[in-house]
Amino acid sequence: MSAAPIRILVVDDEPPIRKLLRMGLNTQGYEVLEASNGRTALEMLGQNPDLIILDLGLPDVQGLELLRKIRELKESIPVVVLSSRGDEAGKVQALDLGADDYVTKPFGMDELLARMRAALRHQLQVHGERPVFRVGDLSVDLVRRIVKVGDRDVKLSPKEYDLLRALVQHAGKVLTHKFLLAELWDELVDAQYLRVYVRQLRQKIEADPERPQYILTETGIGYRLRAPD
Repeated sequence: MSAAPIRILVVDDEPPIRKLLRMGLNTQGYEVLEASNGRTALEMLGQNPDLIILDLGLPDVQGLELLRKIRELKESIPVVVLSSRGDEAGKVQALDLGADDYVTKPFGMDELLARMRAALRHQLQVHGERPVFRVGDLSVDLVRRIVKVGDRDVKLSPKEYDLLRALVQHAGKVLTHKFLLAELWDELVDAQYLRVYVRQLRQKIEADPERPQYILTETGIGYRLRAPD
């Protein structure tokens, strides 16, 4: 008996976008539900989709308000938002409200599928944190607090380790500056503190800190740790 297909709810008011997504996702074996507005999207939550693709520009409800309602009703369902180019503020707000990732229109199907897979993997990991995280040559033992690049032990300060651990726990997901600052410092501090620690961490784990392969910058938004392949 084959497993049930993963069910994706596409929330977008543009029929050509919904058609493109329906065809692309069906080809990959996903089952697709469609909603052209926020009211229908909320009704379709009762069909228990495994992931939501949410356009922030909807006709009947502000996309961020719909995301807030989705999070109230379905706290853990992965959400990938579609946003317009240059809308960094909207992307940051969506991520802070609990979106797992974003894709900027116009987007490539391969990019969207990769972001979806990362969001689905992250959901599976949330309640069962792996003791050893590996991506490329980087390994992080979350139990023994041992970090290695290849066979080389990496010595981190407590704050550098806390930053890396936060990134590991959400590998593949964009973490906003606001989220990371709240995780690492109890008091309100300048974002420059975060940039300093990211730079120090890159110098210790990246082969070329100027062209990082692990800790990726999302310009104007935050940082993302490369997800395992």
